[in-house]
Amino acid sequence: MAFSKAGAALAALREDLAGDVLAPGDLGYDRARAVFNARIDRRPAVIAQCADSADVVRAVRFGRELDLSIAVRGGGHSVAGSALGDGALVVDLRRMHRVTVDPAAEAVRIEGGATMSRLDRATEPYGLATTGGRASTTGVGGFVLGGGTGWLDRAFGLAADNLLGVELVTADAERIHANADENPELFWALHGGGGNFGVATALTLGLHELPEFSIVLLMFLPQLGPDVTRAFREIIRTGPDELSGAVMYLTGPPAEFTPAELVGKLLCAVLLTYAGGWDGLRGLARPVLALPHEVELAGDMPYADVQCLLDDPPGMRNHWSAEYLTALPDALVEVFCERGDGMPVPTGTRHLLFPQGGAIAAGPREYPVPYRDAAWAAHPFAVWEDPVDDERAIAWVRGVRSAVRPWSTGAVYLNFIGDEGPDRVRAGLGEGNTLRLEKVKRRYDPDNVFRFNHNIRPV
Repeated sequence: MAFSKAGAALAALREDLAGDVLAPGDLGYDRARAVFNARIDRRPAVIAQCADSADVVRAVRFGRELDLSIAVRGGGHSVAGSALGDGALVVDLRRMHRVTVDPAAEAVRIEGGATMSRLDRATEPYGLATTGGRASTTGVGGFVLGGGTGWLDRAFGLAADNLLGVELVTADAERIHANADENPELFWALHGGGGNFGVATALTLGLHELPEFSIVLLMFLPQLGPDVTRAFREIIRTGPDELSGAVMYLTGPPAEFTPAELVGKLLCAVLLTYAGGWDGLRGLARPVLALPHEVELAGDMPYADVQCLLDDPPGMRNHWSAEYLTALPDALVEVFCERGDGMPVPTGTRHLLFPQGGAIAAGPREYPVPYRDAAWAAHPFAVWEDPVDDERAIAWVRGVRSAVRPWSTGAVYLNFIGDEGPDRVRAGLGEGNTLRLEKVKRRYDPDNVFRFNHNIRPV
């Protein structure tokens, strides 16, 4: 590629794009390439900050003209750093964040750069919601296309189960729609296949009535972890699908509800979330409320506020993984709690165990989300600040995976993991789905232009 060709093409892109175009050396380039995970430090050739879908088309045409691979940035929340690629074109969607609610149709259209907080705040005034991620800063597009699990999934299904349509710019810079009637094979692939097939400029999701939401958040001394986990297990086993939550080990946060002597100390916490009011949750939560606890937050709380309750801050170093589990016997409870006791503290790390079942298990069987049948999921979520702690934090995550593997289904939710190799990608898509996905990839991205993801190769 001649420099003059690249220079002329870049100049033309700067002129044509309604948004901004940044290249190395430009003011704002380093800020624009920073992502949620501070361990990711990549230098794209060009960052196209698109203002609308026409800009996305222009950017993709530019990338293809110069034979650049293309990364897509929505929320930039991927632990693997899939929003960036060294020497690549980044199609940055963050300016495209409009959310349009149609309360009569119980549906919402979300542009590709919107975060979960924008979605939740937009639907809240109508008493409507859909399954979102467990952090308000998560990008909606990558979350949904990867499958999508959150506090409402037992009640309303996975996020992908609520997907009604996708507006996509393909590797050929064509704008297309995918839904149950239009490009149905592509629509199938977008239920778990991630960003492999193009740039999702907008998604339409189904909404559900959620006039009330309530929680119980309790924090315990860590030695009570096994009792807490067993009590939580029983609550979920006997409770309705509207009930979800997690047991987690964490460092006592510097919040006003945390006693000063517990800030920075290892704690075991339980969060119960309920798609209903406090009057309904109070009785369900009685077994954990009866255990001696150090912190208690309980009552009605808007769902959008709950989504912000356990946000992890951007700019920290992150390494996550997950194992989906066949069951939660007492032996696994002990293993989970032992690994919690060994968690890096004080850091932002969390060691989570949350339930599946309900509408997840009852959802559509045909989509490439092979973790649907798992009973529980273990999610070691290491977050730290000092690079000196890289080795011990990563080793802890790997140790959790290894310890719980005897109970693993073998499947995994790809949004929860980084680059763990092609076998794990297949585990996240399902062996029986992989060949079909590869054929869809070949049709829509035969040159594997969109490769900064849990990659599906065209065949």
